[in-house]
Amino acid sequence: MTSTFRASLLAVAAVLAAGSLAACQPADDAAFGQRVHAYLMAHPEVIREAAGKLAENERTAALKASTDAMGKFRGQLERDPRDFVANPNGKITVVEFFDYRCGYCKLAAPQIVSLIEQNPDVRFVFKEFPIFGAVSDTAAKVALTPQGKAKGLDLYRALMGEKALDDAALDRHLAELGVDAAAARGDAQGPLIARQVLDTHALAEALHIDGTPTFILGDTLIPGADIPALRAAIAKARGTAPPATRS
Repeated sequence: MTSTFRASLLAVAAVLAAGSLAACQPADDAAFGQRVHAYLMAHPEVIREAAGKLAENERTAALKASTDAMGKFRGQLERDPRDFVANPNGKITVVEFFDYRCGYCKLAAPQIVSLIEQNPDVRFVFKEFPIFGAVSDTAAKVALTPQGKAKGLDLYRALMGEKALDDAALDRHLAELGVDAAAARGDAQGPLIARQVLDTHALAEALHIDGTPTFILGDTLIPGADIPALRAAIAKARGTAPPATRS
């Protein structure tokens, strides 16, 4: 039984209990349980309705908590000097939490690269947020080395374009970009880079982010690979109408 389903049953039971108390009837657990069961059997749609409302309330609460936290952590989100930033002089800042082995991140990546290249006013902050195992962690840390940052968007494009990123593929892409893979892997083990990854995880937790990709623009959080929503948020930040949807 899921927590949402269980909470829905409790909500229905609470309503029925309130009705019993309002009628000043003595509590009888067995009889009350039978009434709850009979009611749910006669009105099963109530559970679905209650579960939907509870899920909606939980989403609303999580979004509010995230929005409240964004102001508190704005500097860490947008101006951490340790992050790789594309279009550093842009006036509109977008932050992406991502993982190189995330399928949805890979789907979004070509559009992210195009967005960056076509919109020099969009300052794009890359938050290395490895959540899919050891290879993800290694790739993130290598990307945060001086060698990795020097390749910036090219490395992001290469690793995101790899359908099944593993250690061999990581080394191959580094070599293709002129990076000494062994040296980069060695530098990636440094304590400062480990600290940065831990800080990003702590920031994600504070913002109630538990999946990738997640985009943030101002006080707007966009979960998932919803590039139309991201473009709309950028257009809103510019004070213009959202771009037309392309077929």
